[in-house]
Formats: sequence, structure tokens, C-alpha cells
Amino acid sequence: MARTAFALLGAAQVTLIATITVITVALPAVQRDLRGDDADLVLVTSAYGLSFGGLLLLGGRLADLLGPRRVFVTGMAVFGLASAAAGLAPRTDALVIARFAEGAGAALAAPAAMALLGVVFPDPRRRTRATALWGVLSSTGATAGIVLSGVVTTWVPWRWVFLAPVVVSAVAVTVLPGLVPADPPPRGGRIDWPGAVLVTAGLTALTYGAERSGWTVLAGVALLVLFALTQWRSPAPLTPLPFLRGRALPLTAVTLCAGAMAGGFFLLSLYLQQVRGLSPLWTSAAFLLSAPAVLVSGPLAGRLVPRLGTRRVLAIGTAVAAAGLLLLGLLDAPYAGLVVFPCGTGMTFSAAALAVMGDTRADEAGLAGGLLNTAMEIGPPLGLAALVLLAGAHPDPPSSGHAFALRSAAAALVITALFAAFPRRGGRTKEKKR
Repeated sequence: MARTAFALLGAAQVTLIATITVITVALPAVQRDLRGDDADLVLVTSAYGLSFGGLLLLGGRLADLLGPRRVFVTGMAVFGLASAAAGLAPRTDALVIARFAEGAGAALAAPAAMALLGVVFPDPRRRTRATALWGVLSSTGATAGIVLSGVVTTWVPWRWVFLAPVVVSAVAVTVLPGLVPADPPPRGGRIDWPGAVLVTAGLTALTYGAERSGWTVLAGVALLVLFALTQWRSPAPLTPLPFLRGRALPLTAVTLCAGAMAGGFFLLSLYLQQVRGLSPLWTSAAFLLSAPAVLVSGPLAGRLVPRLGTRRVLAIGTAVAAAGLLLLGLLDAPYAGLVVFPCGTGMTFSAAALAVMGDTRADEAGLAGGLLNTAMEIGPPLGLAALVLLAGAHPDPPSSGHAFALRSAAAALVITALFAAFPRRGGRTKEKKR
């Protein structure tokens, strides 16, 4: 029963991540069908990620206070209903609203799903293996979204991209309550609503402005700084700052890897279609090369962490990911990079998940899950904006700019690997062997 529950939770997590990118290739068809303009398409693309990333910390806090099973089922119900509404949307404004609602449901479900791992696997060893495998599900979801988008665009109307989210959410809502014990009664506790508003507005401004407005990015940073200051004084902080001690490095590594994946795959997709002349379907098929590496990297990290510790595995993962980016930069033959890079990111995500969730109390599991998912969500828009800007600095020929951007991302990952491998003296160098 535990394996069935984990499979269902994992399928939900993959679906929540895949829904970010599943509409991308279908955007021209959406524009033709709903008669929207370019500004409408921007909102359709970003609406889900904005509400998802902005509300994750609040979703994690609610999971800790109200119970993870209760919040997960509620979030998946909202996500499924909103997905159905998106598939039936008659106009672009209705589609945008549905995508916002999808993201809000996902923000409730994702941290609650991570918190449920401790309920499904009370044994520490089994929970460690499950958490390591969980770390690669986001990579799997990102790849699945790209592939599904290409397949749907090729053979069926774009509205069918929302069928999988509807089906997965329906199964999760109806089946999971029979697999997981009921939550205890909601425990008393305050929600830091001013902090929730500040962090939601800050993350939303940061992710939206990363690709569109430098001033909006600055506003987002200012709001997040104000949020951090309020957490010192709040009697019930949304994110207790001492909780971040020892977790900042793995969260940073997740953000960098997620950003490098989004930006690197975007640049490679453009190159394969615009320079090499591949169709959307064949471009999507090329990304399937990463699937085996992603699936292997999670269990591999789970085996290495008890022997080496999370920091060393984190260092190995980021170093392998950097090597993969350099291979992706060989644009005439990037296919080795499509194997090596996902292997590195998968190891990084798995080690980071173990580092963030390790030694976490049951009443803070939602918070930890919210932080980890937030790092995964803010990485792609920031990484995409940065790599596109770097690529634009060397526009002639385009391949030169793409390669320069990928090398720059690799350098950032190498620096992270060095920080993980050689922690500063007096820092937190000890860690529990799991």
C-alpha cells in the first residue's frame, strides 16, 4: 500500500510540474483558436507559474497546520477543476483565470505531497530512498511537459493537453484517502498573513519580472527583503529564519540547476528547430534522451548519500550538471549533454531534497516541502532570463551566444560544487548519515 501511495503522490508531483510547460508548444494553436494577441499568450504562459511559485510557502504552512492529507486532496481538487476549465475555456481571459487557479491548487498540493512522504514511509531508511527518488520527479515532469506538448500539437487539438491533469487529479482525490491515514484534528496555530502577502507578492514580482521588467525584479527583491525582516519580529513566522540554517546551500543548488535546465533546454530547442530545422515533434523526441538518466540519478543519489553525505553528493551532482552543460554547448552534437546534464541535476535535486527534508519535524514537513518547491519554481524564470540575456550578448552567429550562455551557467554550478565540497570553517560541516 505504501508503494501505491508513493506512486500516486509521485504521479501528482510530475503532473504539477509538467503543467508548467505543457502549453508552450501549443501557444500558436491557442492564439488561432481563441484569437488572442501576444500579450494574452504571455499571461497564458506565466499565469500558472506565478500563482504556483508565489503561494507555495503559504501552502506549506497550511499543510503543517491543517494536515497534509487534507490540504493535498483540496489542492488536487482545485487543480483538477481548474484544468478542466482551462481545457474548455472559450476565451483567452478565461484560460488565464483557469491557469491561475491551477497554480493555486498546485501550491497547496505540492508541499503537502512531500509532507505525506513521512506518513507513507515512517521507517527512516525507506523514507530516505523515497525522498531521493522524489528529487528527480521535477526533472521528469519538466521533460514530460515538453514531450506531451509536442505530441498534442502534432496530432490532436491543444485542449487535450489538460486531459492528463484532470485524470491524475481525479484519481488522486478519490484513491489517496484510502491509502493514507487520516490527519489528526487541525492543530492550533496562527498564520502570518502579512508575511504571506509579502512573500507571495515578492515571488510573483520576481518570477514575472525576470523575463519582462528589471524594475519589477527590483520590486520583488525589495518585497522579499521586507518579508525576511518581518520574520524576525513575527510571533508565528511563515518561514522561521533559523530553519534555513544549513538548508541555504541545497536550496541555492536547486534554484541554479532548475534555472540552468529551463534556460539550457530553451536555447537548445531554439537551435534544433531554427538552425537544424527539426520539427516540434522531433525536437521533443530528442529530449527523451534525458529520461533514462533522470530515472537512474535518483536511486543513485539515494545509495551514495548514506556513504558520502548529502554535501558531497550535492557537490558531485552540481559538478556533473556543469559538465553536462558544457556538452550541451557543443551544439552540433549536444546529445551527450542531454544524458549527462539531467543525470547531474537529478543527483542534485535528490541530495537537496534529503538535505532540506532531513531532521525536519513532522509539523515542519510542509514548510520544508514549500521551500524546496519554491526553489524549483523560481529557478526557471530567473535562469531563462539570465541565459537569454547572455546569449543575446553574442548574437552573431546565434550558436555562439547559446554556447556562451551555457558555459556561464556551467561556471555558476562549478562554484556551487566547490562550496558544497569545501564548506567554510566553523560552518555546518557535520551531517547525519541517513
